[in-house]
Amino acid sequence: MTLDSDPIPVTLRWAVRLLRAEAVAVGLIAAWLAWADLTADTLDLTSALLVTGFAVVGAIALWMFGSALAARRPGGRAPAIVLQLMLLPIGWYMIQGGLGWLGVPVMALGLGVSALLVSPPTIRALGLG
Repeated sequence: MTLDSDPIPVTLRWAVRLLRAEAVAVGLIAAWLAWADLTADTLDLTSALLVTGFAVVGAIALWMFGSALAARRPGGRAPAIVLQLMLLPIGWYMIQGGLGWLGVPVMALGLGVSALLVSPPTIRALGLG
């Protein structure tokens, strides 16, 4: 059990910052998708709304997991790691599609945040070890 007066370790602080930055980025993508949905000439409305809704839910989830970790709630760690590991296939397909300049950093981000979340200082701060 940790005390709230203990300082938050750098690893946890950076994991929270990066999760929130990802939430903002995905939120901006969701806003762009919503704009594209509203201004499209032809559109498969169901598919468009599902993709946009998925982006909105992803942004909210990333922000919530970052907030849970900032409050030192260990329950936010595992789902945050799962979302980070989901960046690996996304980055891989970006590389395969000729967007290596974007796919490599996406994969590095996923691995980096995952590493921060499984680091010993983070585990101790969350009371898991």
